[in-house]
Amino acid sequence: MGLFSFIKGVGTKLFGKKEEEAPAEEKAQLKASALLAHVQALGLPFRTLKVSLRGDDVVVSGEVENQADSEKIVLALGNVEGVDTVDNQMTVIVPAPEAQYHTVVEGDWLSKIAAKYYGDAQKYNVIFEANKPMLKDPDEIYPGQVLRIPNLN
Repeated sequence: MGLFSFIKGVGTKLFGKKEEEAPAEEKAQLKASALLAHVQALGLPFRTLKVSLRGDDVVVSGEVENQADSEKIVLALGNVEGVDTVDNQMTVIVPAPEAQYHTVVEGDWLSKIAAKYYGDAQKYNVIFEANKPMLKDPDEIYPGQVLRIPNLN
């Protein structure tokens, strides 16, 4: 749980004219619905989930089975263009230690990130798997994207 910051100007382009040009009172509801649909489309598991907005800040609450599901939902919501922060208020049924996070910079690739966090570039697949389904290909990361760096067991 907590507040997670993202780079507002990068990420999945989810909001279109319908959301951006809606009256203020309708805009937040349309964006929240689009974000919830995005999480559902990725197939991320949850028991209950509520997404709301305060300006460019997302508040997510509900219940998930494990810590990894919670973290993936936060990243799916935060790595959307136009989202500044995600306030994670979800309840985790089976608690576990939180993962670390890495914001991708120009020149990063997964094996370089794995070497930094794990001391072994060959462990890049651990990071790739920890960020599925948001990542479809280990070579397709972009500056400003936030990635989960799970603890090695």
